Amino acid sequence: MAIFARIKKDINVIFERDPAAKSMLEVILNYPGLHAMLFYRVSHKFYKNGWFVLARFISQIGRFFTHIEIHPGAVIGEGFFIDHGAGVVIGETAEIGDNVTIYQGVTLGGTGKEKGKRHPTIGDNVVISTGAKVLGSFTIGNNVKIGAGSVVLKEVPDNCTVVGVPGRIVVKDGEKIEGVDLQHNTLPDPVEDALNQLMDEIICLEKKINELEASKNE
Repeated sequence: MAIFARIKKDINVIFERDPAAKSMLEVILNYPGLHAMLFYRVSHKFYKNGWFVLARFISQIGRFFTHIEIHPGAVIGEGFFIDHGAGVVIGETAEIGDNVTIYQGVTLGGTGKEKGKRHPTIGDNVVISTGAKVLGSFTIGNNVKIGAGSVVLKEVPDNCTVVGVPGRIVVKDGEKIEGVDLQHNTLPDPVEDALNQLMDEIICLEKKINELEASKNE
């Protein structure tokens, strides 16, 4: 009974966060993120009981059918949602909190060949956008948004937005993000902001030069 309750929760999460989901049958048949989580939950059970080879085999079957690779050793909390999902990779020692949403092409990967914890820990209410890479053993705080294509290589505090390569932190005016904020298409761009500031300074300098030339001619 517990397994069916878990599946029902996973389906409810899809209806909450994907406006394209129209019926229970559609979700069950056509959502690879849901299928990947089913394979993960079975393989994770075997992994915890020491059946490592069988666990990896089951996870590879899931990878073949869904194009989503979740290592059976990863720890995933409640309310996890993979949207679209193709190309998602989640490493062995990754830890994911509650109400996390990730999109296609996301990697939660490790660096180096060291043993032990080598993949990131993701907090609660985090959104990781298309193609983002989070690489290394560090923590992404709660209520964080990571922009599309970003490469995050170091820790991110709570209530922040990260964009760019390498990822740069942009604090959102100190305002806490309540719940799951999926507006990952409206992230700030610090490079654009810096260029705009330079343009403003250039315009200001040109104005001063024109004023000096005018006063000299007079």
